[in-house]
Amino acid sequence: MKLLAVGDVVSKPGLETVRRLLRQVKKQHGIDFTIVNGENASGVGITPDQADDLFAAGADVVTLGNHVYNKRQIVPYLDECAYILRPANQAPQQPGRGWGIFDCAGRRLLVMNLIGRCEMAFGPDNPFLCADRILKEQKGKYDWVVCEFHAGATSEKLAMGFYLDGRCSAVYGTHTHVPTADARVNPKGTGYMTDIGMTGPVWSVLGIQPEQSIAMFRGDLTEPFRAASGQTALMGAVFEIDDKSGKCCSVTPVYETMG
Repeated sequence: MKLLAVGDVVSKPGLETVRRLLRQVKKQHGIDFTIVNGENASGVGITPDQADDLFAAGADVVTLGNHVYNKRQIVPYLDECAYILRPANQAPQQPGRGWGIFDCAGRRLLVMNLIGRCEMAFGPDNPFLCADRILKEQKGKYDWVVCEFHAGATSEKLAMGFYLDGRCSAVYGTHTHVPTADARVNPKGTGYMTDIGMTGPVWSVLGIQPEQSIAMFRGDLTEPFRAASGQTALMGAVFEIDDKSGKCCSVTPVYETMG
């Protein structure tokens, strides 16, 4: 089985890139299941229409992160749609769900969406203990597990990769928008990549116009961020999983450009 994870889709350029490239990438790699992080589809946050666009483009599951509620119109959608996941370790009274079990090539695939605590401006529950709880409560109901960890600290992501090694088929990170060079299979058979990057403008700072980011770091008066223009890329990773053991055979970074 081949699973494609697509990095944070950023604003209109990212959405257009997914529309035009996702099915091509899926066909090229023989993908069976696709997870797309959509939390930046509006720049910060996502609307129901944008989530529908990602599903129409070929996403099987859409994951979110720290901007999950920036567009409040998404709130009822999170309860209505089982295929969009907010971080599981956020406050339990918040709308939506943080994991789901989906059919994938005749197997039951448990997808967990977790958020880190290092360098985040709020206090979610412990993601490590949350992962333990989900795996224990759903034991016997799934065949394979994939975990997306939306976190800022590479150390926290690496720790999660080792913590879930042998218990998940794949663990990968999102949030920092820059792909890392450590795509690998961990010692106990879990495919891992610290950050799979983003989908949006190439000549940008995390998707926004470089001059705006420079101005912010200089201490200048700034205005609302705008997405950069020009060439875009779809970034992510393909995890090839053994059908019998559920262990990962290989991890292949994806970087497909457009324009």
